[in-house]
Amino acid sequence: MRRIEESELIINPDGSVFHLHIKPGELAPNVILVGDPGRVETVAAFFDSIEFSSNNREFVSRTGTYRDSRFTVLSTGIGTDNIDIVLNELDALVNVDFNTRQVNQQQKSLNIVRIGTSGSLQEDLPVDSWLLSESAIGFDGLLNFYEGCDRIADLEFERQLIEAVDWSPRLTKPYVVEADKGLFNLLHGKNVHTGITISAPGFYGPQGRVLRLPLQDADINEKLSAFRYREKQITNYEMECSAIYGLSALLGHKAATVCAIIANRKAGTASKDYKPVIKALIQYVLDRLSR
Repeated sequence: MRRIEESELIINPDGSVFHLHIKPGELAPNVILVGDPGRVETVAAFFDSIEFSSNNREFVSRTGTYRDSRFTVLSTGIGTDNIDIVLNELDALVNVDFNTRQVNQQQKSLNIVRIGTSGSLQEDLPVDSWLLSESAIGFDGLLNFYEGCDRIADLEFERQLIEAVDWSPRLTKPYVVEADKGLFNLLHGKNVHTGITISAPGFYGPQGRVLRLPLQDADINEKLSAFRYREKQITNYEMECSAIYGLSALLGHKAATVCAIIANRKAGTASKDYKPVIKALIQYVLDRLSR
């Protein structure tokens, strides 16, 4: 059986994984991902008890219980590059023996739910609503580095999107991956919108925002808003979902993303105070996962 070299999986002197500073056994089977390290305490405030805590750079975590179910809440920072770190290290914590540096014969599957914020690309998706991502489109290119990408991606969706928006050859080829159907159904409710989410590799140009630099394609958001695939439309932008869905699918974990819509790009509106919306969403997700 292959041994993972020390240079490939770095383990800290205290036995924790390199970036996350979490040890095997400290990670719960239900993982809540948030971008903002400050939001970790907001989620952990709902826990009935706290077992473990860690802080390293933007990676802050708390493990505890909520209604007799164990949860870990972990901040990822912004972007799919950080998700590459987070997902691979989460998987290592449950599927690699840190003593032998070999992959465990029996694989474990985590429930991974991202709770975040997002901007709407459809005028009828209002601010302060919740959006559960049925699929994610990665404009970042991360998943293309991994073998098996074509096996889990919706290749026909990708082809039609590239053709419809006249995708520039200078840009990384987009990939499309679905949420885990079980988690999606569990989190879907009457007050939850569903749609297709774009994960962009930046906040300004990659999401069609113009400050001083003009865009390569000034009409990109209009094209994306108008695009339809099997009667489904692209609903929103954020910056992490595609990598979470793609890496989870490749590694055998279950993933879903639900975001509070804090801006509507079509209507030009923004939430006046989205923090109560986020708190209500956190409790909703915890309640659903602890059933």
